[in-house]
Amino acid sequence: MDNIPVRQHRTLTINILRHNPADGDSQPRLQAFEVDETDAMTLFIALNVIREEQDPTLTFDFVCRAGICGSCGMIINGRPGLACRTLTRDLPDEFTLLPLPGFELIADLSVNTGKWMRGMAERLETWVHASDLAGVDLDQMEQPMDPHLAEQIYELERCIECGCCIAACGTAQMRDDFVGAVGLNQVTRFRLDPRDQRDDSDFYQLVGDDSGVFGCMTLLGCEDMCPKDLPLATQIAFLRRRMVAV
Repeated sequence: MDNIPVRQHRTLTINILRHNPADGDSQPRLQAFEVDETDAMTLFIALNVIREEQDPTLTFDFVCRAGICGSCGMIINGRPGLACRTLTRDLPDEFTLLPLPGFELIADLSVNTGKWMRGMAERLETWVHASDLAGVDLDQMEQPMDPHLAEQIYELERCIECGCCIAACGTAQMRDDFVGAVGLNQVTRFRLDPRDQRDDSDFYQLVGDDSGVFGCMTLLGCEDMCPKDLPLATQIAFLRRRMVAV
């Protein structure tokens, strides 16, 4: 037991972008905070320590604290990630936190990903399209599905819409109308769903241009930064093949 190395706790210096667009006098600036690191501290915990002990006006988002809701996405030392899944021991003594680019800034580290995601969903019509939905009998047995296909659809449904793929996407930063990997992932999900009666020509009308699947520059930032390790590049390549064939 005497040979077990003791981890030295550090004092972290966290530089955070502060800005409130709703305040006409607010100017974007970096503010430094010092936090005493503890064992297994996550960035989410460190931010709460700052808000509770140093500055209650610090704004950031969180809900689940388990990497499921996607609310705490931010730029962590230059890379998109989730605060609740980032251990401070994996970061240097001093690092910088910024809000995700590509989304409307609410304040500090909080951005309105929900507004962007809703707009994307309405534009791409990300729901099952079937002519007989009005007459569905809710007491009827569920429609059977091939287990392998169900697994494929479930894999795509693991997206938590955190916005990290948009923040890491070169095209999304240059084109406001680009639907991004999260949108193309949703299109693939409904393209695979046997309950959806749309065909490839219908999906082509939604994403068959430079604001959709052909706008992707294949830089793979989306897949590299996805906190759920979704095969986003594979889905984009699949859609491209289907759209070219239309």
